[in-house]
Amino acid sequence: MMYRIGSVWEQTVAKLELALEENRFVACAASQEKSVGWIPPRGEEHGPLVEVVAGQWILQLMVEVKVLPGTVVKRKADEQLQHIEATTGRKPGKKEAREIREDARLSLLPLAFTKQSSVLVWIDPQAQRLVLSAGSQARADEVMTCLIKAVDGLAPQLINTQMSPAAAMSIWLSTKEAPQGFSVDRECELKAADESKAVVRYTRHALDTDEVSQHIANGKVPTRLALTWNDHVSFVLTEALQLKKVAVLDVVFEGAGAAGDGKDDAFDTDVAIATGELRKLIPDLLDALGGELNTG
Repeated sequence: MMYRIGSVWEQTVAKLELALEENRFVACAASQEKSVGWIPPRGEEHGPLVEVVAGQWILQLMVEVKVLPGTVVKRKADEQLQHIEATTGRKPGKKEAREIREDARLSLLPLAFTKQSSVLVWIDPQAQRLVLSAGSQARADEVMTCLIKAVDGLAPQLINTQMSPAAAMSIWLSTKEAPQGFSVDRECELKAADESKAVVRYTRHALDTDEVSQHIANGKVPTRLALTWNDHVSFVLTEALQLKKVAVLDVVFEGAGAAGDGKDDAFDTDVAIATGELRKLIPDLLDALGGELNTG
């Protein structure tokens, strides 16, 4: 997901590091359901929270939640409710039952497994752009809330384009002609705009066919389309201008030469290659969609 971070990016690495340090990740306490905080993107314990590679800034937000199935809580609460009824002869009321269920949930939290997931944040200070590796808008909003809380004056906006991705993908598929520098791959999803909500999905299937064009002519709208940019990066473009399944292709790594042997060298190499390719891909994609829509 891509954001515009404003016309002037005056933040320094040192200031950002200090701001994020106030919310460094700490694992859930015994009775804590969720913990959110920043972790060193390089993976080193107590390492810096902002890594700079070839002028690109990399951050990482960790989210940890306790996994506590509702069926387990219900079973424990039901046992307590049955015990009260059996020993007192009365059936607990709704309020008391709610309190018992809440007590059961809190008592089970220390025994619950934890689930961790992280989101990478890439800030391109020169391009005034911020990119998240979030898999959903809800998770992206959570990351942005943490960033805005940490950085005074930060007011990022999702990047929009003059032409909607759905309209552009319709044209590319109908005309069987991808924009310059891009090629259409073999994955697509089309949805009907009417009340039927019919969905057609193509996987590992040629898309330059009359059948696909006919679906679009009949009113179905592309919501996902697999593309490759300059034979360097493959991805799936969505109707919300999100890039899914992003993969830097082997030809790029062959051209970059051998990576270093150390962990740090590998991190720097991966970041430099990925951001280096995406810094060129993103402007080309925005141009293919008619250019960025200025919402300022």
